[in-house]
Amino acid sequence: MKAKLTQILIVCLVGATTLSNVVVAQQPATTTSTTAETTIRDQQPIQQTPADITTGSPALQQLIEQALENNPEIKAMQRRFDMMRARIPQAKALDEPTLSVGYMGNIAPFTLQKGDPSSGRSISISQDLPYPGKRSLKGKIASTDANAEWWNFEQTRRNVVAEVKDAYFDLYYLTKAMGVVNKTKTLLEQFTKIAEARYAVGKGIQQDVLKAQVEFSKLIEQQTMLEQRKQIAEARLNSILYRESDSPIGVPDELKPRDFPYSLAELNETAITNYPELKSQRRKIEGAQYSIQLAKKDFYPDFSVGFTYINRPAMPEMYGVTVGIKLPIYTTQKQRPALTEANASFESEKRSLENKTTVLMFKIRDKYLAETTAQRLVKLYSTTIVPQSSLSLESAIAGYEVGKVDFLTLLDNLVTLLNYELSYYEQLSNEEKAVAGLEPLVGVTLRP
Repeated sequence: MKAKLTQILIVCLVGATTLSNVVVAQQPATTTSTTAETTIRDQQPIQQTPADITTGSPALQQLIEQALENNPEIKAMQRRFDMMRARIPQAKALDEPTLSVGYMGNIAPFTLQKGDPSSGRSISISQDLPYPGKRSLKGKIASTDANAEWWNFEQTRRNVVAEVKDAYFDLYYLTKAMGVVNKTKTLLEQFTKIAEARYAVGKGIQQDVLKAQVEFSKLIEQQTMLEQRKQIAEARLNSILYRESDSPIGVPDELKPRDFPYSLAELNETAITNYPELKSQRRKIEGAQYSIQLAKKDFYPDFSVGFTYINRPAMPEMYGVTVGIKLPIYTTQKQRPALTEANASFESEKRSLENKTTVLMFKIRDKYLAETTAQRLVKLYSTTIVPQSSLSLESAIAGYEVGKVDFLTLLDNLVTLLNYELSYYEQLSNEEKAVAGLEPLVGVTLRP
């Protein structure tokens, strides 16, 4: 019995040491801030390819590529951009010319009255000509609208990538958490057998056995809940990839703590330059300025020109040229209100830019604080709390073997180590999710 107890305790020690070594081995790697600062300043948003929004993890990179290729939201935004771009040549084009065919004669179509020299057939064509500069301004407005839509499309792509990463890192945590719970459950099974054996020979108490069984049931409950959350995370990831909800995902790659050398000021500066929504809003402001110029042009008249040919059999053929001008005499009802509307739209777009900038600064700060807090906790767990908890469990095992520590203390140390292990992986996942949430806000990839 004593040999069996010693063998089991050795297994427990090895398991606890393994849990500690896994965490300690994953301490953050240092990187030079100079290189990182150069990356964040020099990298530009994507134009036509998703090369700079992929990641170094092969599994995650493959998922991102599938999302960029299959996600219906991205496809919808792509078609919307195509729609807006197709409006540019339409806006710059002239109105269609008008072709007219007529006659003056009998009621029967195109028959002339005999003996009436004014009876004849005619054909004419006319073309409306807007005041010089109007077509160019309409083309510029359509172009800025299409450009704004492009950056909305770009924002959608980056948001989808961030969603993929968020779901992927959530799945990573749940996978690691299930592994930790399974290891702890194995150790607890051994502890339960020890308690039962000691109780059978009169060296233990029934309370130890019952307490071990309760803790084992809790672990089964925790494992069940984690399994449910894992299935939900997989279904969420598959929905982003536009796949069947039960499509296999695979095991996420191992994560290691990484340095995050960017300051809040650097992130804000980069976001002001590269955030797609701000770029889109600036294009809208530019378009509103063109609309003001166009509204001012409407105070000037448009023109029309026409050519007419008249065929009169009893008389020589006739040709005519017409020039028309539209008189903007209803300026108080049309042109002036239109100019007021254009000015109001311009001011509205400017205020919208200010609001989006303010909201953006808040979102960046929120994600930045989440990242830095998670990073500190990851370091604290990996270098201090988990190793100390592991040593405390080893000490409790050794004390229990010689009768200096009761069974409840042993269980408490095991549960404590479990909780800290789960917290470590949760914070490691939260750190990566915070960085993923920052990337669409600053418009660049922070972790290739």
